[in-house]
Amino acid sequence: MSVVDVWPVGSMALLTKNEADAISLSGKGELYELYRNCSLAVLNSGNITDNSADLLENSKDFEINIIRNERGLKLELVNPPESAIVDGIVIKKLRNHLYSVLRDIIQLTNLSSLLNASVKDKFDNESDYITHLIFIILRNAQVLKAGAKPNIAVCWGGHSISEEEYDYAYKVGFEMGLRYIDICTGCGPGVMEAPMKGSLQGYSQQCSQEKCRLIGLTEPSIIAAEPPNTMVDDLIILPDIEKRLEAFVRLGHTLIIFPGGPGTAEELLYILSIKLHPENKHNFIPLILTGNKQSEEYFKALEDFLITCFGKEITRYYDLIIDDPVAVANKVKKNNESVFDHRTITHDSYCFNWTMKIPYELQIANTVTHEFMSSLNLTKEQEDWKLAANLRSAFSGIVAGNVKDYGIQAVKKNGPFVLHGDKMIIDELGKLLENFIKQHRILLSQKEYKPCYTFE
Repeated sequence: MSVVDVWPVGSMALLTKNEADAISLSGKGELYELYRNCSLAVLNSGNITDNSADLLENSKDFEINIIRNERGLKLELVNPPESAIVDGIVIKKLRNHLYSVLRDIIQLTNLSSLLNASVKDKFDNESDYITHLIFIILRNAQVLKAGAKPNIAVCWGGHSISEEEYDYAYKVGFEMGLRYIDICTGCGPGVMEAPMKGSLQGYSQQCSQEKCRLIGLTEPSIIAAEPPNTMVDDLIILPDIEKRLEAFVRLGHTLIIFPGGPGTAEELLYILSIKLHPENKHNFIPLILTGNKQSEEYFKALEDFLITCFGKEITRYYDLIIDDPVAVANKVKKNNESVFDHRTITHDSYCFNWTMKIPYELQIANTVTHEFMSSLNLTKEQEDWKLAANLRSAFSGIVAGNVKDYGIQAVKKNGPFVLHGDKMIIDELGKLLENFIKQHRILLSQKEYKPCYTFE
């Protein structure tokens, strides 16, 4: 048995007895398993996997103990991954990530008290309150820089991409780094890593005195299956997928979508739902779709699907740039300057978009079940933003049924999810998913692909 000690610094060096007990093994805290699994994930930073069962199976004897006294605390790691240790000491970046896990899991223990009725009564509605919580989480993580000009590009896309697509995302990141643009991603591999690596190199080429900011936003079910990449400096764990997505769009200034699969389509529909909402008509939310020449077919299939669902005018809500990293970087720089001008005029914060309207439907966490998937309204007899929100939920369910353990088990037990909607939309959705399969953008552990969905 190997034991390694880690001493948290700053506010994380001091916990109340109740906070420590809530996540400690000795106290059998209700959050211990979550805390252990997230800590294990960050200690495996850089190890590529999307299978939480494999990660946990390979480290069954790993434990993390909180040893607390009135002067502070230390973390005791029992049988940590060997890759996390150099000369008997945990690598410094991984130590920082351990502090982040501790910070964010502690925040989860406090959510129940923050969510009590007396606090909620101070807000006009629950939607505003959710945004308030996200702001608190980001502020506690110290990623909100008051007064700093808009400079963050959020990069979304697949974690399982081709080498050519990875190289292109790296080049885009490099060109952005040359222009001193910071990066925020989902902190995993693939598209979540490549722009970070490129931006870091671009900053280095400029011999910048400023350090490139590399921000990774995740949530418990994702980080447990997908360790952070080695580029991430600021790691933040949001309570669930919906709060993570909201954090992206309120923290970032320009959003870039690279090639991916159903999860990337979910992210695209999420931001389109926000941009289509009438209350965001005058809100400037830049969106760029980009990839190398080989990914042009992917974007064509995606655009055909969007035009079928929303009409040709949907193309006004984003810029599509193929195989031109310099053009992407220049567009991001111009967008960020426009965001600065817009927020100056509207008196909105430069570091957190308060004025953006995010519908409550996009903020609440819905458990993917057969009943939920069957109830989704995929018809054009509704506002466009609602159709985008429902399509986003459909893709979220498809992701769950393909790669998340609870979704896979639900499909095994009850058969594929059934989706209902207009024939034109359903047919185009089926074509898009078949295109993902053809391009190997839906990856499963099963030897034979078996759809987790069907249409009626």
